[in-house]
Amino acid sequence: MKLHFLPLMLFCFLSPLTVWATAEENPLQALIDAAEPNAVLTPEPGTYYGSITIDKPLTLDGQGKVTIDAKSKGSVIYLETDGAIIKNLHLTNSGESHNDIDAGVQVRGNFNVVKDNIIDNCLFGVDLQQSEHNIVRRNQISSKDFDLGQRGDSVRLWYSFNNKITHNIITKSRDMVVWYSRDNVLSHNTISNSRYSLHFMYSQYNEVEYNQYYNNTVGIFLMYSDGVVVRHNHIAHAAGPTGVGIGFKETSDLVIENNEVLYCATGFYIDVSPYQPDTTNRFSGNLLAYNGIGIRFLNDWQGNIFKGNNFTDNLTQVVVPGRGSANRNIWEGNFWGDYEGFDQDADGIGDKPYNLFAYADSIWSDVPYAQFFKGSPMLEALDFLERLAPFSDPLLLVRDKKPMISPVVLKNTTKAAKGISLEAAIGG
Repeated sequence: MKLHFLPLMLFCFLSPLTVWATAEENPLQALIDAAEPNAVLTPEPGTYYGSITIDKPLTLDGQGKVTIDAKSKGSVIYLETDGAIIKNLHLTNSGESHNDIDAGVQVRGNFNVVKDNIIDNCLFGVDLQQSEHNIVRRNQISSKDFDLGQRGDSVRLWYSFNNKITHNIITKSRDMVVWYSRDNVLSHNTISNSRYSLHFMYSQYNEVEYNQYYNNTVGIFLMYSDGVVVRHNHIAHAAGPTGVGIGFKETSDLVIENNEVLYCATGFYIDVSPYQPDTTNRFSGNLLAYNGIGIRFLNDWQGNIFKGNNFTDNLTQVVVPGRGSANRNIWEGNFWGDYEGFDQDADGIGDKPYNLFAYADSIWSDVPYAQFFKGSPMLEALDFLERLAPFSDPLLLVRDKKPMISPVVLKNTTKAAKGISLEAAIGG
């Protein structure tokens, strides 16, 4: 009799416990309910139907061979615990309710890990609410095949702090949103064919770095979100009528450095930022190239510091509507592709300031519909004539007293990390 109990005793003392499941015998929820805390559940390869709820710390490992299909009802996984790991699963076919936030994974806990999963045909990807210290890493996420505005968000943080969202590949979703959340890290994600690659609302002290955003309506937009660091990101082809590389609304104390913003309708969009008194937003080492407008100020504002940036081959470098100016901001040591000057003392700095003027009769900047024709022969001829013989004194938009004669060497940019030189990046 003792020999019969010995294998069972040894099995019970194994840590962590591994539960092998067979799809034909038991539903997956029953196996989860029967598992001990901290167990490792490795289901038999196959497809399991219906939503599941995990309310204890355990590891659910599909080993790349398990599909969980929610049958178009609710979320695929409800994670209502601390310290669980969900990995190597295919999660698919959530419900379609925006009110219920039907998702691949709903996270309602702390110190969980969601990694190496394929999440497709799910309205939302991973939703975190009032959750802290979670990791969402190396997942492939796409929404349902709806119109852009009716899709769900790829990753959604709501009142969630100290989470890490890294190395995910996201396409054909709506937005990645960070609302009322702080101290999160969003890095090394690739997002394409969506609306907002990343959208902040009332979220402070987050870090955004080494992401690749392309073919989205907007790259990054920060609204009422102070103290955010945005660096080493590559943003390209936000080229629709409302396309923006990085946008700022009433946002203060930012560090925007070493980003590449290419082929966007507008590179930087600045609206009443910085907003808080006695604060600044600091822009350095950024490359803005081949955009319709390099920087669009929505109004005559101040408090932004632009040092050591490259403005190359934008159709228009800086725009301020009406008769506003951007010259109340600090411009120093930037490279301007349209600078007309020399460097006779060979110190790398142009011998005269870079001056950018606004002319009262710039039709395209004041009439939105005329922007469609910007760059056409007709408007280029009008632009030449207004510079040749302006009807009124032009307004000084920008003065950089120390313009660089050659492009500024950018540090640790995404393209540099791939071995592509700055000259190649800007066509030089």
